[in-house]
Amino acid sequence: MKLYRLNRLFNNESGNCFDVAIDHGFFNEYAFLNGIEDVEKAVEVLVDAAPDAIQLTVGQANYLQRIPGRHKPSLVLRTDVANVYGKQLPRSLFSRMIENPVEQALRLDATCVVVNLFSIPDEPEVTDQCIQNILKIKPEAERYGMPLMVEPLVFRPNSEAGGYMVNGDPEKIIPLVRQGVELGADIIKADPTDDVSVYHKVVEVAGDIPVLVRGGGKASDQEILERTYQLMQQGVCGIVYGRNVIQHANPAGMTRALMEIVHHGAKPEDVISLLKDGI
Repeated sequence: MKLYRLNRLFNNESGNCFDVAIDHGFFNEYAFLNGIEDVEKAVEVLVDAAPDAIQLTVGQANYLQRIPGRHKPSLVLRTDVANVYGKQLPRSLFSRMIENPVEQALRLDATCVVVNLFSIPDEPEVTDQCIQNILKIKPEAERYGMPLMVEPLVFRPNSEAGGYMVNGDPEKIIPLVRQGVELGADIIKADPTDDVSVYHKVVEVAGDIPVLVRGGGKASDQEILERTYQLMQQGVCGIVYGRNVIQHANPAGMTRALMEIVHHGAKPEDVISLLKDGI
């Protein structure tokens, strides 16, 4: 059953996946709502653009799954909620998993569940919570044949770069990715390294587990297209982008441009015109 769901998640021709994440409202940050204030409309726009998957929460998944017809993106279900993304961190940090996450995913006809693995400076308790979440969900995912996506995420010190600022140091990303694999990930969703040319080392350490790369912070059109192309040349199996799609002036055009890079090996100069279509 796990293979059957993976077949729905990954493109049958390229073997890659483009998952658009619009689960940001889960994390109680005002800035995260930019572009997804109306989630129903955002889902409709993305469905028309036809990425491989859309990442949603239990409270918003119905906007995708109630759309009739067979030809729509697969659902990736976010299973944990955290309070670690603010510019000023609260007194107590947490990463909590929803109850019976795999059963809820099955009822929503999800193809995959995703859970975080945080590494935050001087906050080992949050990492411990993440590991406990993974240890809890993994046997349940295996029991029901549900693919498990683990999201290793290395933060920079909040005093240095508060508010969802990630660390692109490969010496920090690589061991956390490996820990995610060791804990039983079927898919890894990891940040890009500062030097994209070394990302093949992340792919290598993940072994035969496919690596999807997170989009990170908002970037210029040229930067996000160039970075995506370079990452695909490093052996990744796709991308999971949120803000660089949903906060774009033309989310559908950006989706189509990225799909061309991910599935057909298109170069940035070949697809940048798609960003102007439909505006």
